[in-house]
Amino acid sequence: MSRRLFAVWIVSLLLIAGCGNSAPQSGLRTVTMQIGSKQFTLEVADTEATREHGLMQRDSMPASNGMIFVFPDEADHDFYMKNTRIPLDILFLRASGQIITATTMRPYDLSLTPSNGPAKYAIELNAGMIQQTGVQVGQTLAIPADAREPRP
Repeated sequence: MSRRLFAVWIVSLLLIAGCGNSAPQSGLRTVTMQIGSKQFTLEVADTEATREHGLMQRDSMPASNGMIFVFPDEADHDFYMKNTRIPLDILFLRASGQIITATTMRPYDLSLTPSNGPAKYAIELNAGMIQQTGVQVGQTLAIPADAREPRP
């Protein structure tokens, strides 16, 4: 009987540990954000170093995760996929949260993806998530309070 109980205990621990796989491994703080029909856990890249590194050198990302890039001011921005192994959707947003660009980027592609206007935020999600969430250019998203400005 104790062997059976031990086996159940081990399986339970493994299942609980598996549930934590959506947690980011970067050490960055996270925010929860509603994007269209889905809720995401977004890592917050709000320093020059974290914005520059972004999602580079990752082999995968859970479907409910992503990254929000928080810039000091609205400005024109360009992103590229240097050392980025996974295809990503990107949304560029004004300070108001209005989406001004929504597109997909290919792994390792060094061509620039422009914001097409002044943007305060960029959000990267797994490729295909823009379509799954139903968001479109012109819509406004609520930026979480903890991600509205870069931290000092």
